[in-house]
Amino acid sequence: MHLVTASQMQEMDKQTIESFGIPGLVLMENAGRGAVDFLLKKFKDIKPKKIAVIAGRGNNGGDGFVIARYLMEKGIIVNTFLLSSKEKVVGDAKINMDLAQKLCDRSSTCSIVEISTADAFKTQKTRILHHDLFVDAILGTGLNSDVRGVFKDAIELINSSQRPVFSVDIPSGLHSDTGQPLGTAVKADATATFAFAKAGQLLYPGNTYTGDLKIIDIGIPNFIAREKNIQLSLIEKKEIAACFTPRNFQSHKGSFGHLLVIAGSMGKTGAAALCANAAMRCGTGLVTLGIAKSLNKIIEPLVIEPMTHPLPEKENGFLSDNCFDDIQTLLKDKQALAIGPGLGTRNGTRQLVSKLIEKSNVPLIIDADAINCIAQTPEILKKKKSPAILTPHPGEMARLCNMTTSDIQADRIGIASRFAKAYDVTLVLKGAQTLVSLPDGRSFICPTGNPGMASGGMGDVLTGMIAGFYPQKFSPEKASLAGVFIHGLCADILAKEIGAFGFVATDMIQMIPKTIHHYLL
Repeated sequence: MHLVTASQMQEMDKQTIESFGIPGLVLMENAGRGAVDFLLKKFKDIKPKKIAVIAGRGNNGGDGFVIARYLMEKGIIVNTFLLSSKEKVVGDAKINMDLAQKLCDRSSTCSIVEISTADAFKTQKTRILHHDLFVDAILGTGLNSDVRGVFKDAIELINSSQRPVFSVDIPSGLHSDTGQPLGTAVKADATATFAFAKAGQLLYPGNTYTGDLKIIDIGIPNFIAREKNIQLSLIEKKEIAACFTPRNFQSHKGSFGHLLVIAGSMGKTGAAALCANAAMRCGTGLVTLGIAKSLNKIIEPLVIEPMTHPLPEKENGFLSDNCFDDIQTLLKDKQALAIGPGLGTRNGTRQLVSKLIEKSNVPLIIDADAINCIAQTPEILKKKKSPAILTPHPGEMARLCNMTTSDIQADRIGIASRFAKAYDVTLVLKGAQTLVSLPDGRSFICPTGNPGMASGGMGDVLTGMIAGFYPQKFSPEKASLAGVFIHGLCADILAKEIGAFGFVATDMIQMIPKTIHHYLL
């Protein structure tokens, strides 16, 4: 599913009207009619109820007038409260306001009420609240400054009303691109958006304001959208399912690749085990875990199916650059290398990580401490010989970019996309709505996952999954998208089955085969 920015949507509207020749009035009619269809499906038994359409004077309000007209034609009581004087409504919105007024003139129960000042709003508050459902058609996707005045008053009244709310195109007050409320925003139960979903409707916190989202086809030609080269998408189940095919009857363990994991240090053997076990559970044929020699006896009982390979160490429990040659030898029959979970960040470890990035001839999955090891020298990524996937959480990303975690969270898409392009890597920025950004500029939002994942080891499992898909002939893009989507889907299934409190990383690993089999194959 493509996600568009406000400017992209405005350009497509303009091109459809001016170059292709579909009048704006037709687009508005299609939008309003489609929105009504969704409204009637979403809210059952609506006919005996009274509906208030709260409209602005722009095209969003114009859509609201179309909705009001269709509802009135169905015999539903509709009162439209225009947050402006009628004289300020122009263009297609005025045409639809006038059409709605003609129906009101023939009805004793429907009306259009002008509210152009704060005092006028106060006098109408009681009347506005005397409705069973609100249609929010106040402000559209072009908003880029804080909501003020009568618009703010109306939004706050809607939110305090405890009535169902249906938003037109986007909840009023929500930034279309970032999902941030601009001072205040409508909390909708459902939103009918037009032509394409908007990025801010899927990004947190915008997704909590949008409610159930329905995309309404308004008639914009497909070629116009293709020409815009839309760069942001939502990961969809059908795309992930297409990555998997039934296994050949004569398959063997060598058919599905061999992954090398370099991970673990004193006190952090669990991270290494979680990563290796997750890779096995997502279908990798063989997994070898390279770990400091003194930790091998500790790790072996934790990894039954993965093999272990004790590596020389300068200091007990920590890997250093003295084991680089051994790792290079291990890599000769491997299809991918995962480095980082629980590895530590000592000087020798940092040197080892840099050498592996610069010299390895197999694709790399770089996580956790391996990211911290290069945080001061990210330029090493430009010396790599093979494709690389980085999987930072926001704190690790902040260290990579010399920013604060707040900076990262304020512009997750922009920062992730710029980093992926600058360093020619696939970047998986973890967190609520994990992002996958590709070197070609495209980015993807993961719709799966829940707060139950906020516990130790979840990132190690994700690294194992992405790394495990790689040897199975997944591209960096597909390995990353499948990893984050299935990782979150496992958590969603666990939340339904046992609740979102207290499931742990090992529970996630056990869910991987079931999730792939029952939900994707």
